[in-house]
Amino acid sequence: MVRNHSTPSRRTFLGGAALATLTVAAGAGSANAASSKATSAWPTEIPLPNGFLCEGITIGREPYAFMGSRANGAVYRADLRTGTGSVIYAGETGTVTNGLKLDHDGLLYLAGAAGGTARVVDSRTGSLVTTYQLTAPDQFINDVVLLGDRAWFTDSRAAVLYGVPRGGTGEVRVLPLSGDWVQTPNALNANGLVGTPDGRDLIVVSSGKLYRVALATGVATGIVLDGAADVSTGDGLVRIGRTLYVVQNRLNKVSVFTLDSAVTTATLSRTITDPRFDVPTTGAVFGNRLYLVNARFTSPQTPDTTFSANAVTL
Repeated sequence: MVRNHSTPSRRTFLGGAALATLTVAAGAGSANAASSKATSAWPTEIPLPNGFLCEGITIGREPYAFMGSRANGAVYRADLRTGTGSVIYAGETGTVTNGLKLDHDGLLYLAGAAGGTARVVDSRTGSLVTTYQLTAPDQFINDVVLLGDRAWFTDSRAAVLYGVPRGGTGEVRVLPLSGDWVQTPNALNANGLVGTPDGRDLIVVSSGKLYRVALATGVATGIVLDGAADVSTGDGLVRIGRTLYVVQNRLNKVSVFTLDSAVTTATLSRTITDPRFDVPTTGAVFGNRLYLVNARFTSPQTPDTTFSANAVTL
């Protein structure tokens, strides 16, 4: 079984008809806040609680960032205008929140890492809506993207994707990966993912490679990188149109690629670096800014370790 529902919150899921009104851009995992305004007076650094162990970040239409904790699965909400915030979902001991995405109806979809779960949290009330047990605890549910009527999750220890229904009904879809997909033994493989520009398929980064994955079949096609470009240590992905941002965590940089119309090649256009980067893992866009969280994997992970998110100009 891959479904295990907890007690619903006071709000219900969107019905199927309402989901049908969601735009392809939002479902495809592109930067749906790209047309929003951000001013130069807004802070470019957002402090998080000490020991938060952040890794994922998501931003919706309003100027609030939601960041997940590897310490206990908590979610922190920060106001981009002031840099201040608070924990809205306390999580619980033994849980983790890696990647996360915010739906238009205010629901947060959380990747549960080694717990093998996908959780849904109401961002307005902080209530846990439901939990899906996707895998056995020895797997690693790493990141998530919203595409159409499903939230798609990567499993870094298995060649499979999981499609969780966003309407509150229906079964989880298990999508085995095939074709060009290379599964490296004893390693973290599939990590960040976004929708393709046409909204039909997914782009996944795994073990230094980019793939286009057909949602109809699970067949993965390798995306050819130009020249000496590489996506080693690729973690989170962000896409705006045909521009793909690959966050390369331990390299402390974001590589910016231009995709061809068929998503078969990716041409490196530039890289983004910043002295404040300290193993950035995932990113989210608001206005002309890319916000990235520092996971600080190479620093002591103690209750006193400081964490932050930083904004760079696109």
